[in-house]
Amino acid sequence: MRQIVLLFLMCIYFVPLANSQVAPDKYWVQFADKNGTPYSLDAPEEFLTQRAIQRRMLQGIEFDESDLPVNPDYIQGVADAGANLLYVSKWINGLSIETTDNEVLEAIAALPYVVGTRKVASAIGDDIQKSFFANESYDITAKPLNTELKSTGVFNYGSAYTQINQINGIPLHEMGYRGQGMVIAILDGGFDMADIHPVFDSLWQNDQILGTKDFVHPGGNVFTESYHGTAVLSTIGANAPGQMIGTAPKASFWLLRSEYVYSENILEEYNWVSAAEFADSVGADVINSSLGYIDFDMPQRDHTYEDMDGNSNVITLGADMASSKGILVVNSAGNEGSSTSYPYIGAPADGFDVFSIGAVRGDGERASFSSIGPTYDGRIKPDVMAMGQGTTVASGTNSIGQSSGTSFSSPIIAGMSACLWQANPGFTNLEIKDAIMQSGDNVFNPNAYYGYGIPDYEVANSVLTSINSKLSLGAQFLKISPNPFSDAIQVKLLMDTVLQAKILDRSGREIIATEINRNNLEELSQTLRQLNPGFYVLIVSSKSDYQLFKLIKN
Repeated sequence: MRQIVLLFLMCIYFVPLANSQVAPDKYWVQFADKNGTPYSLDAPEEFLTQRAIQRRMLQGIEFDESDLPVNPDYIQGVADAGANLLYVSKWINGLSIETTDNEVLEAIAALPYVVGTRKVASAIGDDIQKSFFANESYDITAKPLNTELKSTGVFNYGSAYTQINQINGIPLHEMGYRGQGMVIAILDGGFDMADIHPVFDSLWQNDQILGTKDFVHPGGNVFTESYHGTAVLSTIGANAPGQMIGTAPKASFWLLRSEYVYSENILEEYNWVSAAEFADSVGADVINSSLGYIDFDMPQRDHTYEDMDGNSNVITLGADMASSKGILVVNSAGNEGSSTSYPYIGAPADGFDVFSIGAVRGDGERASFSSIGPTYDGRIKPDVMAMGQGTTVASGTNSIGQSSGTSFSSPIIAGMSACLWQANPGFTNLEIKDAIMQSGDNVFNPNAYYGYGIPDYEVANSVLTSINSKLSLGAQFLKISPNPFSDAIQVKLLMDTVLQAKILDRSGREIIATEINRNNLEELSQTLRQLNPGFYVLIVSSKSDYQLFKLIKN
């Protein structure tokens, strides 16, 4: 996987401090290294959940220095200098702070492990600042709940039928793949009313909202300031039969605020990276980010088209880093397509491994506002398209409406991709992404306006199923279900023979070796049930063939 290097940012952004008065602004503090860290790559469970470790093991991803938390002594040193600490990033190896004292900044800069500081947010009044959402081409208009019956099977999709049917996602739902067991992190600007809107009742009743975290206001309440994240969440998680069904209504969610909606500062890119790190650490499979960055309140921080090369923006590097950890990162392409001066995608949609989503109308025609590519280095963007004009979303406190923006085409793809991955768990995030792109209706002529086109998820599933059958190892000795499993697991012998069985832990260490036949299958089942939660590999073999299983014990 492509190596992602962040240290070069030091050479670009950090300059000596001027001896002047300092406003109550926010700064980024860059550390030089992670020397002396108390953490070890041999003990990832100290800084990653078991689910995060399992995601990486299933995709063959090794731990590296970027996974190690920032040295806590470095953080304490900055605090002792008098700064108000905000958020830490281990991937960039630094932290954001707030201070009004120039002497504090000078003291921090003098620390032997600090490379420099960078002003990332100004303290000018919110009422005259730019806002990412002010740039969007969407207008949430409440309408009466749609009670028309338009579903062809399991779900009654209501007015959300077109946006799901357009990408042919209904067959996956009807096969039972509705996001169960998948975790989606939504990075946005706020989730106002998401805690009370009835389209989310099942999410709360079934504990599918795993938690929230505010990366704008430390310890803050994410159910404030903006309805944008609520509308985004609804395209994935809504479950109101006859009115609105999302693309992954059975998935679980983390709701993370990284965007401050009342201004536009590059600090929000650092917030985004910290939020993505958190999503990684809790084991998220998919990130949806209906956010994009080009212009800022501090014009000297503005991005240019030349910056959209996959290597120049903090948030883009962070998004590609998240992808390198095995997360499918889905991001809106942007709503600048009608601009005569800058019609291009914003960061992080320019990322090499970021799944960048443009917008179409219900009839499949490109929405005029949908940002275009290519990236500055010539790569095709957006990757695929989904319905982003007239999209059905939650509205107000108890209704639904229609909105427009790539902010909504992105989560439609994120949710359905989670269902596809649920159906094909043996593949990596980038293999899932590639299969979706190859199913697009413009696959033979991808371009800067339409990408690979509108995907067909039934086709993508067929492609992955075909590949999986060709990659099956050896004979089919056993059938094991369910997987992942907890207390209940069934092992079925498909042929009458004696087999050797080995169980390996996530480090490859053999923990059990035994012989199995049709008379002692229950013993193997019992052995599996007694395993501690974690990732395991079961290898069963005869004298001439073998079969391998990747098992997850919850």
